[in-house]
Formats: sequence, structure tokens, C-alpha cells
Amino acid sequence: MVSRGETLYSIAWRYGWDFKDLAAVNGIRSPYNIYPGQRLKLYGQPVVAAKPAPKRVPSSSRTVQKKPQKVAVRPVAKPARKPSISARNKNDINWRWPVKGPLLADFRSNDPLRKGVDIGGKKGESVQAAADGTVIYAGSALRGYGKLLIIKHSEEFLSAYAHNHKLLVGEGTAVKAGQRIAELGSSGTDRNMLHFEIRRNGQPVDPMAYLP
Repeated sequence: MVSRGETLYSIAWRYGWDFKDLAAVNGIRSPYNIYPGQRLKLYGQPVVAAKPAPKRVPSSSRTVQKKPQKVAVRPVAKPARKPSISARNKNDINWRWPVKGPLLADFRSNDPLRKGVDIGGKKGESVQAAADGTVIYAGSALRGYGKLLIIKHSEEFLSAYAHNHKLLVGEGTAVKAGQRIAELGSSGTDRNMLHFEIRRNGQPVDPMAYLP
């Protein structure tokens, strides 16, 4: 059930869903508006609107038989191989470090508490956007993340910036790589640091595979 302050993006983030899949399963269209008290399914298949039945065409008294036309059959092209992560990274998104500081904790794919990396720093230091994008969540409704920003970079990639002292941009803001978006802090944790995540199609991936 949707609580006040939650968005489709934040709920998808919490449960490890791709926001597009969550929207499709619940029949929600762009711009993906939801409201407090609304129930969302976290299972099932995308809701597809039923197509209208084709109109019946009255039969004519005269039936004209047409000769079957020859159709040229072209060979089906094999699907192109997907480029590697490094290739996609270089061609699509130019990632950069969101803050300068020591790496306190690395990514662990099998640890639900290590879905990203923790970077140390001093309270009030600048947190910068890791790439161009649009802010799709700004708030503190996700337990364990403190004051959180989520940026959408493409239909495939999102990034998150958690435990901030202060958020400097709001939802819907277009940001550029390197732009100051928050102040580093300790909201939701016991020390000053930035928890940084990258998600690809809703799934956490190791930021170290993308950052320069």
C-alpha cells in the first residue's frame, strides 16, 4: 500500500523492480502518478488493454477470386550481439564519481545491505550528479537511506545518493554531470558518508564497474 511521500520509482527501488515493469503490472501509464492508500501488485504480468473487436464487413453478392500474390521471403537477420558493459558505458553514459573521499564499503551482490558503495567525507561536502539525468525522487520515505535522491539517466540506468545532510534539487529537476545536488551527511546512518548505487533495469550493479 502506497504511503505518503512514496513514488512509483521509490517503491520499485525498494523492492528491486524496474519501474517500467512495476508500472506495466499495475496498468499505470507515464507520468506514473500514484496516491497514498493505493494498492500495488508486486507480482503478475503486464496489464494490456483489450483490443477492440474488428468490424464485420457485409458480404457482397458477387465474389471475386483474386490470384494469390507471390511474396518474397527475406532471410531473418540474426540479432546483433549486445555490447559489453564497458562499451555501453562509454557510448551511452559518461559516469563520474559523485564525491571525493575514501571508499568505506564496496558492493556485494549477495548482501542486501551492500547494494552500492559507501564513500566517506565531511558533513556539508558537495555531492555531485554522477551523470546527466532527471531527478525522479527526492525525500526520506525509504527506510535506511536517510535523505535520498534518485536520478534517472536513461530507460535502463538509475543512480541513488543516500544519507545526505541536505537535498539541493527536487523531483523533476534536470541535472548535469558534476552538478551539486546535495550536501554530504549522516541521515539514516551513524557517520558522515555517501551511499551511492547504480541500478540497471531495476537491479543493483557494482558502481566500480562503471565509475572511472
